[in-house]
Amino acid sequence: MSTRRMLAPGPFTADQIRDGDPYELSNGHPILCLPSGRRGGRSNLTGGTVLETDPAVKSAGVDVGYSDNPGHLRAPDVSVGDFDDAPGWSPKAPALAVEYADRGQDERDLQTKIRELFAGGTKHVWVVRLHGPRRVEVYVPGKPKRLANIGDVLTAPGILQNPVPVAALFDRDAAHEATLRNLLQRKGFASLDAVREEGKLEGQREGKLEGQVEGKRDGKLDALHQILTARKIPLTSAQCRKIASEVDMAQIDAWITSALVATSAKEIFKDRPKTRS
Repeated sequence: MSTRRMLAPGPFTADQIRDGDPYELSNGHPILCLPSGRRGGRSNLTGGTVLETDPAVKSAGVDVGYSDNPGHLRAPDVSVGDFDDAPGWSPKAPALAVEYADRGQDERDLQTKIRELFAGGTKHVWVVRLHGPRRVEVYVPGKPKRLANIGDVLTAPGILQNPVPVAALFDRDAAHEATLRNLLQRKGFASLDAVREEGKLEGQREGKLEGQVEGKRDGKLDALHQILTARKIPLTSAQCRKIASEVDMAQIDAWITSALVATSAKEIFKDRPKTRS
């Protein structure tokens, strides 16, 4: 199916597209949107998690449909904005839109989509290139396209609080580091080092080494709970008791690392294999 935008309006309207249908609309003309490949799907989740957890972000989503008139429906790979937790298409364009482009990308339609997003009020579009050298094309209305490479950072003033390393939109380790920073900041800590320092100062105030260890432990457990809450991973009563009684710092660190990528509490709190004495 052609993705070229035609001058005459097409016959289709956004209310004819159902949630989950593989189509967008440009001026009433359908645009077929095929499933993502493996690296595209992985990268969408990786980058989306970093953006969704930024302390300044009210809401974010993957493939959120935006329609401001009957003949228009666009769904960026990742949208960052202020849209309700409700069914139906968003009537507002996202403030920040991220598109992941791999081999076979229809460049004509991509540029049309960027123009339509800007017309709807989008302030920043990041096109993340998965094919060839890893890079991000930065589009801002009225300004020339800018290229950002691995080692650079991306900013969206008024939308994101923190700069986003380009690598965090591709690489899981870089994304996990940025996500953990974001979640800790949502709780009032600048970084994991700040959590450790808070525990140390608490122990010093109490004048006991146990206070230092306990404060550090509480900070880590607090960070763990924040990650579980942000990722909507529910806990059983037994798992809550297991967390509350754990004193092994290495085990808590392992849970934090696992919680960033796991899809269920069962994956996080599986028993470690016992070692032979």
